[in-house]
Amino acid sequence: MNREQPPPPYNPYYPPHYYPNATQSNIGQPTAGMMPPAEQPTAGMMPPVEQPTAGMMPPVVEYVNMGIPDSAPPEYSLGFEDENCFSDATIRRGFIRKVYLTLMVQLLITFGIICAFLYWETLKDWVRGTYWFTYTMMCATFVLIIVLICCGDIRRKVPLNFIFLALFTITEGFLLGSVVVYYSAEAVLWAVGATALVSLAMSLFSLQSKWDFTALSGSIWVLSWTLFSFALLCAILRSQYLYILYASLGTLIFSVYLVMDTQLILGGKHKYSINPEEYIFAALNLYLDIITIFLLLLQLIGICR
Repeated sequence: MNREQPPPPYNPYYPPHYYPNATQSNIGQPTAGMMPPAEQPTAGMMPPVEQPTAGMMPPVVEYVNMGIPDSAPPEYSLGFEDENCFSDATIRRGFIRKVYLTLMVQLLITFGIICAFLYWETLKDWVRGTYWFTYTMMCATFVLIIVLICCGDIRRKVPLNFIFLALFTITEGFLLGSVVVYYSAEAVLWAVGATALVSLAMSLFSLQSKWDFTALSGSIWVLSWTLFSFALLCAILRSQYLYILYASLGTLIFSVYLVMDTQLILGGKHKYSINPEEYIFAALNLYLDIITIFLLLLQLIGICR
């Protein structure tokens, strides 16, 4: 006669809990703080139930990255947070090197052309007797500036950007050469030295200053138009003292422009900055600031002498 087997006692830890999202090495392991699962009973036999020792808990199994596949990246890691910042800083440093290298080549070409007009007597006499040359160079410079500022495709596309920038630099050098022939060589050299000193001082000031001049672009634009109106007044009255005041105020305003353009190139904590792709435009801004300061200082030195 077959007797019915009594059911096994209730085991709250059977069946074992499996975690479908766990890694393969952690499948079937109990959660920390739970009793280990009992062995599956054999048919017709009472399963041996292991009882925990009094006062002791089963070993705790820690799960690391539970629910994350082996091939997935870590959720976070130390040192990864600043990777984008470092990348931006590297791009900005490369952009600054391109701008100042381009600016240095422009200034060297311009200074060489000025020296040719200043010390070549035949060329100096020809320029003094040919008035159309100065006006032609002035119109060509204006057209090239409009092209470089307004045509973004030309300004960003290599080698068109370098070709137009070289044409503008040479044309601007011819224009400055046609101006310096009316001054003595000593006055021109003094103006070159003063311009270099002012440009270096303003560049260092923009590096160390906590003032953000990029937010003052509107105010500086108003001052520039005021200076232009004052220049018309000087042309009408033709007073030497007004010329001195005009040259002094112009040097101050364009020195502030130089600081603002330098901070636009540096970027960082300033309110506005120039796109790293616009290194030709940035070099053109600095070049025009320095050339304008040179012309104003040359006028001031020539009047005072």
